[in-house]
Amino acid sequence: MNVRELTVAEAAKGLTSKKFSSVELTDGVLKLADGRKDATHAYVSIMSDQAMLQAEESDRRRSKGGAISDLDGVPIAIKDNILVAGQTATAASNILKDYVAPYDATVVGRLRLAGAVFVGKTNMDEFAMGSSCETSCHGPTRNPWAPEKIPGGSSGGSAAAVAEGTAIASLGSDTGGSIRQPAAMCGVVGLKPTYGRVSRYGLIAMASSLDQIGPIAKTVDDAALLLKTIEGPDGRDANGLPIPAEARLPEKITARAKGLRIGLPKEYFVGGMDAGVQKAVEEAIETLRGLGAEIKDISLPHAEHALAVYYVLMPSEVSANLARFDGVRYGLRVKGETLEDTYRKSRGRGFGREVRRRIMLGTYALSAGYYDAYYLKALKVRRLIANDFAQAFNEVDCILTPTSPTTAWNLGEKLDDPLSMYLADIYTVSVNVAGVPAISLPCGFSDGLPVGLQLIGRHFDENVILSIAKAYEQAADWRLARPLPSN
Repeated sequence: MNVRELTVAEAAKGLTSKKFSSVELTDGVLKLADGRKDATHAYVSIMSDQAMLQAEESDRRRSKGGAISDLDGVPIAIKDNILVAGQTATAASNILKDYVAPYDATVVGRLRLAGAVFVGKTNMDEFAMGSSCETSCHGPTRNPWAPEKIPGGSSGGSAAAVAEGTAIASLGSDTGGSIRQPAAMCGVVGLKPTYGRVSRYGLIAMASSLDQIGPIAKTVDDAALLLKTIEGPDGRDANGLPIPAEARLPEKITARAKGLRIGLPKEYFVGGMDAGVQKAVEEAIETLRGLGAEIKDISLPHAEHALAVYYVLMPSEVSANLARFDGVRYGLRVKGETLEDTYRKSRGRGFGREVRRRIMLGTYALSAGYYDAYYLKALKVRRLIANDFAQAFNEVDCILTPTSPTTAWNLGEKLDDPLSMYLADIYTVSVNVAGVPAISLPCGFSDGLPVGLQLIGRHFDENVILSIAKAYEQAADWRLARPLPSN
């Protein structure tokens, strides 16, 4: 049993055939996680005792009557801004460093009911604000492919854990690309569902109209299985949406590209992309063409404004959501001489530099005299961007872009250049602005580092992007071709 390489499907098959038990599988994953903690720092906490208890319970269920689901007994990692009852949930911030979750997030509860084993909480950018997993109060995560490189962010720990095999799959959150971009940089699959398809109850909010929880896995089938397990409204997320009957995921995703129309937005292929990334994406396009897909040039005319819109809307929502961390109700409290002084000291010491920057930007955009000029205008352009996608989907079934314009960069390279860091999200933020689903999957390498391919779908049309992704994955299985991490 090579736990490093196991997919969810392979783990489920091995457990069903009694090739290994959940206790043996979980023990192997935990030992690997412990051995890798200094190399990559994918986890902020490893829940060894709880994981082994869950594994024992899974083995007992199997011995008595069979598994609850294909996830029964399979070790899964959880991003540290998603609540697991009785475990710390720090969101990688000093202001929540000792916070213990009193309840399970809806997605965690659904995984628990499916029998999944929780390995631990994964590292992330503070409050999910970052594209490199370097702003964490716990220290940075390193890319399993090259320890001097970033793993992407903000779900860098979740992607690194799956890539290095210290989790069979994981959950992340995606506000502007935070599942897809680290998945691309770590050579795994990351799925951002339609906004409202997955409940956000129990997710520590960053920007509520943009946040979405989703899976990170080694294969398209694994990502689909996790989505099928966690999806659906729960009545506790006001923005949760009922899933139309025709949008429900089948038991098995069918690989299909033939006859489907894939759009290439001209605004996304105009330069600024690394040559190696461009080459890998162009080869992926030709692979899909060879599978019978119809490749069409399309236009998303307001795409050039997506990054600006995102960096007005997101900090505005951040400034409102993070107002609750005041040093009074929960989290870090630094006592001051007055109540206002307590607020200032608690927030000043509790929040990192990037979080403070975004709070100030958002507060400014929402302030009297600037609300109409920034926030209201951004809302109007957001509608234009969403309309562009709706118009494009009258012509095509799916939109294809790179996930990131570059491969992973060096640790520390962009920390003092926030604009350069923000530009790393240029291909992903429009998906969140429009609320549509998208998946990133490996499509090759550039200078030995993974490159990601992004497929974007209509609202609630995860079936189509998963089908095309699976067809491509089967034709060019980079998971099997990839070299093992060097450390």
